[in-house]
Parts: sequence; structure tokens; C-alpha cells
Amino acid sequence: MTGKPFAALLAVFALLALASPAFAHHSFAMFDHDHQIKVAGTVKDFRWQNPHIYIELTGPDAKGELRTWTIECANPGILNRIGWKFNMIKPADKITVIIAPLRTGEPGALLKQVKLADGRVFGNGGPAGPPNIAMD
Repeated sequence: MTGKPFAALLAVFALLALASPAFAHHSFAMFDHDHQIKVAGTVKDFRWQNPHIYIELTGPDAKGELRTWTIECANPGILNRIGWKFNMIKPADKITVIIAPLRTGEPGALLKQVKLADGRVFGNGGPAGPPNIAMD
């Protein structure tokens, strides 16, 4: 097949490829896994949604200034399998997290571990990896 029919067919396949949903997951390279930090603060928001769960936490940064951290967690399926529940964290809860902060210095991070007000501790599933600092 050559000429215009081939070009038209190639164009259709290219458009279909661009229109298909992306199934690849993003990398965790934007987070500084080597310099994890612990932040204790107050939950501003907890979103149990696909493709990731998010915790918005108001707590101090390394300089002691209050910031609202956007903390990315695994998806609901992974976290549900390791014991998380959709209602276990609520706005105004006091929690402590170990996070891998964004390399840019912005107040965003990947969750490594969370300690709830009642003392229970939960990880973030296998893909996020374990914390490299102690919770207590």
C-alpha cells in the first residue's frame, strides 16, 4: 500500500493512538526519597479518589513556618488492601506523617507513613517504599 490511502490510514492510526488513555504511571523521581522529613499537623482535607488519595496537611516546614502540604498517597485499591479506610482521616484531625518532599522545595510530598491521632500507623503501600526515618 502506497500513496494517499496509506498516508490516510497512517494518519487514522496516529490519531487513535493519541486518543487512547494513558495507562502508564508517573515516576516518583520528583520526590526526594533520601531526605525524608516528619511533619506533625492538622488535616485540612482528605480526598479518597482515583488515581491517588491526597492529604492536605497544615504543618511546619524545615524552618518552622506553617505551610499547607499536599501529600500524594497510593490509590484507593492499594491502600484499602493494607488496611486504610475511606473515613479514617478527617479534616481537623491531628496526624504525623513521614514524607519524601518535592525536590523543588514546594510544599508537596509523597507519603511514606502516617500516624493517626489514635496511635495507629499506616504505610503507603509497596510502590512508595518504606520510610528511612523513624516515626517516634
